[in-house]
Amino acid sequence: MAEGQQPQHMLHQLQHQPQQPPRYQAVKAATAATAGGSLLILSGLTLVGTVIALTIATPLLVIFSPVLVPAAIAVFLLVVGFLASSGFGVAAVTVLSWIYRYVTGRHPPGTDQLESARMKLASKAREMKDRAEQFGQQHTGPQGT
Repeated sequence: MAEGQQPQHMLHQLQHQPQQPPRYQAVKAATAATAGGSLLILSGLTLVGTVIALTIATPLLVIFSPVLVPAAIAVFLLVVGFLASSGFGVAAVTVLSWIYRYVTGRHPPGTDQLESARMKLASKAREMKDRAEQFGQQHTGPQGT
């Protein structure tokens, strides 16, 4: 019996969550795509840079060094490049996952700080707008006289 009630209870909770305007969700989705995409591009560029650096450096090291030294350097560069590329890839997937949970209304860690910062920023923007309007009225005088 509890199994049959649990999905209904979860559906009931989802129906009573405050719905965000579609424009706000679109901005969140655009931010998610931008952040995740840029991290994935950075990961790919790191991988390509590693391959190009190895392609250029390996023959030079073989010509100007004993055989074991360039082999060790090439292996080191290869490992560092693939680790960096993998790290950027994992970071991109983690960011995309977090933003997906945020956009879909789940509560990922850090949401409270993000919402608090957003509210402070919006408050300061309103305050600065009001100050600018007051300043404009003081220096231009009333309109229509």
